[in-house]
Amino acid sequence: MPPLRSAGADREAEGPEYAGEYRLQACLGAGGMGVVHLATSPSGLRLAVKVVHGQYAEDPEFRARFRQEVAAARRVSGAFTAPVVDADPDAVRPWMATLYVPGPTLADQVKRNGPLSPAGLRRLTAGLAEALRDIHRAGVVHRDLKPSNVLLTDTGPKVIDFGISRPMDSDLHTETGKLIGSPPFMAPEQFQRPREVGPAADVFALGSVLVHAATGHGPFDSDSPYIVAYQVVHDEPDLTGVPADLAPLVARCLAKEPAERPSPAEIMTALLPPSYEATAFIPSQRRVPALPAPTPRYPAAWDADTPVRVTTERPRRRRPPRWPFTAAALLVLAGGAAFAAIPSGGKGGPAPEPHRAGAAKAFTGWQTPLQKDGDPVAPACAYLGDALFCSGRGIGIARIDPATGHVVWSQPTALDEKHSAPTPLSGGLLGVISDDDRLRAYGTDGTPGWDTGTSERHGGVRGAGDTVLTGGSGTVKAVDSATGERRWSHALRHHSAPRFGQYSQESGLLPVFENSDSGTHTLVSALRPRSGEIAWQKRLDGDLVPVGTGADDVLFLRSVNRDSRTDAVVVYDPAKGSARRIPLPSLLDEPRFAVRGATVYLLTPTGRLIALDTTAPGGRVLWELETAAGTVSVPVVGPGDRLYFSASDGRLLTVDTARGALLGQTRPRLRDGRLGYATTVPAPVVAGDRVFGTAPDGSVFAVDARDPAAW
Repeated sequence: MPPLRSAGADREAEGPEYAGEYRLQACLGAGGMGVVHLATSPSGLRLAVKVVHGQYAEDPEFRARFRQEVAAARRVSGAFTAPVVDADPDAVRPWMATLYVPGPTLADQVKRNGPLSPAGLRRLTAGLAEALRDIHRAGVVHRDLKPSNVLLTDTGPKVIDFGISRPMDSDLHTETGKLIGSPPFMAPEQFQRPREVGPAADVFALGSVLVHAATGHGPFDSDSPYIVAYQVVHDEPDLTGVPADLAPLVARCLAKEPAERPSPAEIMTALLPPSYEATAFIPSQRRVPALPAPTPRYPAAWDADTPVRVTTERPRRRRPPRWPFTAAALLVLAGGAAFAAIPSGGKGGPAPEPHRAGAAKAFTGWQTPLQKDGDPVAPACAYLGDALFCSGRGIGIARIDPATGHVVWSQPTALDEKHSAPTPLSGGLLGVISDDDRLRAYGTDGTPGWDTGTSERHGGVRGAGDTVLTGGSGTVKAVDSATGERRWSHALRHHSAPRFGQYSQESGLLPVFENSDSGTHTLVSALRPRSGEIAWQKRLDGDLVPVGTGADDVLFLRSVNRDSRTDAVVVYDPAKGSARRIPLPSLLDEPRFAVRGATVYLLTPTGRLIALDTTAPGGRVLWELETAAGTVSVPVVGPGDRLYFSASDGRLLTVDTARGALLGQTRPRLRDGRLGYATTVPAPVVAGDRVFGTAPDGSVFAVDARDPAAW
């Protein structure tokens, strides 16, 4: 393509004349990674086309990042963003075309005309909260919300530039423990633990953006990005100049602890009555920018002084203390700033009536440290008989008195030696798998029992009633879980590399599955663990993984598309031999599942919880809840309408599944005054009126299940 010479101020004196079939007509702006052009489609549609700088087009890592940007922008393309029209991340000069949205950025508006009016600020708050709600529902964390990435239009604010956004199924930007961003609008956790950044970081950025819109400067202000980073982590925000009726809400957004910040939905609720009533965004007649130098017009509706009431009253709860942080070196990079990770250290919903058992004696909670040295790790626990057993790296295995938290006995190991979660076995035994891939059984008194090889790295290991099964190289081996004696060992019919699902105590069957290399179908078998017989076998369409068994032995499976995203739940009824596919309302990234009856609960790594009724032909979403928990465990159904799960900061959360409401959560669990974060989060254990959780500080704790509001 012939180059288009330009006398503009963009970073490249020459640029391509076309991006795909779109003629590039004028420069709208330039950034560290590319140039944004005004363009026109063959049908006359006005577009904003981002073209990557030539030097970055040769970088495979940057191409991967740009490809992720395109995917993220497509996921969230809608009313609150600039819709993606076309893109080619594999072109000689990668490009992406979005619908051209006339309007200045918030940064330009404040620079030219000063802070927004109080009414305009309220409408900005409501519009950005609504935008973040939709972005997070799409499974994306923006991670770079700032005034220059907010367009002001006559239909409300639009969020743009998903260049460093993070779909939860990708660690592209955090593999080295560093993060690109804009320091004045980054959350504390983006400096301290970039691998664990979740939706709450966008809420913090929203608070900073609102302060900038209200005052012309941010809540943490310095010419040095190093000082700004220190202020973000340590200092209280400067809210001088923020309207008094909005300041409490903005302060909540800027809370140091992610779980203390409101969700976008809570922010919208606080803005009552609606601040986006009919007169708020009355479109003025648009002026298409003249070529070649378009000049966006600030919509007059933003200056209208529409009265809005903001409610800031909230349920009373205990606030976790501020924790000291460790300083770290900071490195400023072109186009943003990258920071070495700083080690560091949640959100209560509406509290319904306590679930108390009459005048039953209250249970006094406790916390017991199991690991005091080495890298923080959350123990994994299981309940057997009347005792709690926990294991983990550097912990070995320990028996804990569930009433007091006292360690009855322990079998410690070296700090770097890993132990799996304890598996309850028959005959009063439990087993753990250590680094040498051997399953070792222990009596409840700590006496070592039998042990056997597991080939865990190949096929896995599963406790199933009075049998333990291990797999490897196509052969499945079963042993008596009380004695360790072999029951049978053979290949399963039509399986070459079987994997285990979750054993169903009700049916006595263990789902075994194997995905085809093409991902077009999945072979599922129901295995009788004691005998090794196959009760039924079915080849189902799609790339499927069993996630649980419901009423009448119905098997639920999650469907994964070619991008490894969950797109549907498949319901297989072995009695009828029929399978139903229930598409999900949106694609989800690696959700965790729990099943109760015909209801499937899906919990995403960003803390979004969905209740899906599978009885209707096409399924029906009963409710959705944003819990603001990042990196979560598998959810566990408990007695009554309760669902429990753990978060990576050591919090235990419970949800009322009848109403879709968060009932309560514990505080984060610290080590040496800082908050550790787990990459793998063990599930909590529910036993009667007690719930046991674990934390990455190496501790296990217990709370009263009857009164989660008091956690």
